[in-house]
Amino acid sequence: MVEIGGMAVDRLRSFVERIERLEEEKSALSADIREVYGEAKGAGFDVGTLRQVVRMLKMDPSDRRRHEELLDLYKRALDL
Repeated sequence: MVEIGGMAVDRLRSFVERIERLEEEKSALSADIREVYGEAKGAGFDVGTLRQVVRMLKMDPSDRRRHEELLDLYKRALDL
């Protein structure tokens, strides 16, 4: 293994190539997600609300409950 300045060049190159592949996959997945949101919009769903639901589903249940309680509190305080 060739070393430059104490670095294993082949190992470094391997990391960079893996990262590049993953970035390409991430870009492809992002495009797929945008397409699904577009389909949902075409079916009459509100994309902003759908994104919020997806974000909330990723949250821990106790964090989600706390978030919803704070939102309700703020809405009541502002007469919304």
